[in-house]
Amino acid sequence: MKQQIAILGSTGSIGTQALQVIEEHGDRYEVYCLTANNRVELLAQQARKFRPAAVVIANEAHYDTLRQLLADLPDIKVHAGKQALDDIVTAGPIDMVLAAMVGFAGLSPTINAIRAHKKICLANKETLVVAGELICRLAAENHAPILPVDSEHSAIFQSLVGEGDNSVEKILLTCSGGPFRNMDARQLEHVTAADALRHPTWDMGAKITIDSATLMNKGFEVIEARWLFGVPAEKIQVLIHPQSVVHSAVQFCDGSVKAQLGVPDMRLPIQYAFSFPERLTLSGQRLNLFSHPLEFFEPDMQKFRCLALAFDALARGGNMPCILNAANEVVNEAFRRDRCSFTQMADVVEQTMARATFDANPSLDTYFNTDAEARAIAAECLAQNS
Repeated sequence: MKQQIAILGSTGSIGTQALQVIEEHGDRYEVYCLTANNRVELLAQQARKFRPAAVVIANEAHYDTLRQLLADLPDIKVHAGKQALDDIVTAGPIDMVLAAMVGFAGLSPTINAIRAHKKICLANKETLVVAGELICRLAAENHAPILPVDSEHSAIFQSLVGEGDNSVEKILLTCSGGPFRNMDARQLEHVTAADALRHPTWDMGAKITIDSATLMNKGFEVIEARWLFGVPAEKIQVLIHPQSVVHSAVQFCDGSVKAQLGVPDMRLPIQYAFSFPERLTLSGQRLNLFSHPLEFFEPDMQKFRCLALAFDALARGGNMPCILNAANEVVNEAFRRDRCSFTQMADVVEQTMARATFDANPSLDTYFNTDAEARAIAAECLAQNS
């Protein structure tokens, strides 16, 4: 029987590439549910092509439009709202949930999918950034496997396959360095969102592309790696690797290093999460090592302070990573709307981390309260800095 997949965030970069994987392996996979936030026309197009059992538009203002666009397809159930997202992932036929929503919004439906014992293919890194300890505990209690979709964490996961309990000495988390890695601090003050969005190595959405330029995305991946692989922060090293060929590596206690290499193609980690432990044929470009030099550099934590702030949040623990994420979502959007400068983003995140209420032992309710408080503080800091 075909495995039934729910895609949270089907109209985003990860979601659209996941649908390509499903289409290429239509004998194995079938779409059960598609969800989006605002892109109602694309969601309707996807529904017409893949004929899922249900679609969900998170923004209820688009419900009537979506229902009208799919009125001639009565077999597709149309839902709207955040509660509908939480409910749909628990549907009995679903075998796996691809969590590809962006930001804090992905936390609640992912938790509900875990509690429903679904296999989680995790592309929403904020879920583990915000509530890593809680997520890992729930996954263990509900026997819900979490397979990473981020290219770096998939590379680490692939490097660990077959190693059993062999001791990990270090995780080597690679990073392209973003479009501004060779700029000095003064130049960074004048870069724009358009500058950042022009130069992504990977096919990503706008929010993640900006996070990659500030290296906050890499900071989030450090926190995510800590929870996915049970490795403390001091054993995670970030390497700037401009070619994006080595997607990440693991160094073992005997000094041996295993890495996963390939062309920048997110379909590979998506497909591997779907098919693990099998490897399926994937169409597309192949890596030519003769045409790629492999360079590695240390990140400049003073110039790219968001990475340092992420390490600090992880070290402090509790709800501090949640504060970090909430503040970053606010400043990321502000930068994209030309309401703050590139360098001000780190300033506001740092100020929010200093002012928000710290809780060393947060509950799920704490995370939601923390998110709201940190967003309000970040918005206030932005207003004061403008």
